[in-house]
Amino acid sequence: MNFLRRSPTSLPDAEHKTEAVRTMFDAIAPRYELVNRLMTFGLDAQWRKRCLDSLGLAKGNRVLDLASGTGDLTRSLIDRGFDVVSADLSFGMLDAGHDMAATVQSDASRLPFERGSFDGLVCGYALRNFTDLEACVAEMGRIVRPGGRIALLDVAEPTSKLMRTGYDLWFRRCVPIIGGLLSDAAAYQYLPDSTVYLPEPASFRAMLNTHHFSGVNHHVLSGGLSQLYTATKEI
Repeated sequence: MNFLRRSPTSLPDAEHKTEAVRTMFDAIAPRYELVNRLMTFGLDAQWRKRCLDSLGLAKGNRVLDLASGTGDLTRSLIDRGFDVVSADLSFGMLDAGHDMAATVQSDASRLPFERGSFDGLVCGYALRNFTDLEACVAEMGRIVRPGGRIALLDVAEPTSKLMRTGYDLWFRRCVPIIGGLLSDAAAYQYLPDSTVYLPEPASFRAMLNTHHFSGVNHHVLSGGLSQLYTATKEI
């Protein structure tokens, strides 16, 4: 995995990104949830709750957890009474998960589901890992029914100078060390560096609009440590 270095300039290019991401997440799957809790001081649980609270769907609705990883969002969706399918590029992540009723290994840009087959879709911390983000958004627009809801959660970088200093110290210096001790240092250097793959909010809102999502909202969480997009599929 020598394509994962400290500098964002050495992040995998489009040609190699899909396989690089798959290999990386296969490797870190066994301790993925533990390291997440440590590196966010448990705040990731609050952010995931906010994501699900914003979905606004009724119990029994069918929801896709896209790029589900080991199933944090999936388990919470099931607890809330939803009919959930979990899809992820990494078989290692799906295999390391538990209490996930239906799992599908799939590339987010080529999902094996029929048009309009889901009432809603959630995606937690994966937008920056997609090789072709627009193709993935197009697939969201295809498989979510008219009037359905999406909630997309991802990392962000604080804009205030003080918070940005703390962010850089923790996520760019300390997290790779913790990741190296418990899992894979290169992977946990990639994760903060990978924010460069994320489009600006205005650009991403426009992308969602292009693929038939309306009422797009962008929420900044915890002073800019995370961000949440919500939208409704046009009727």
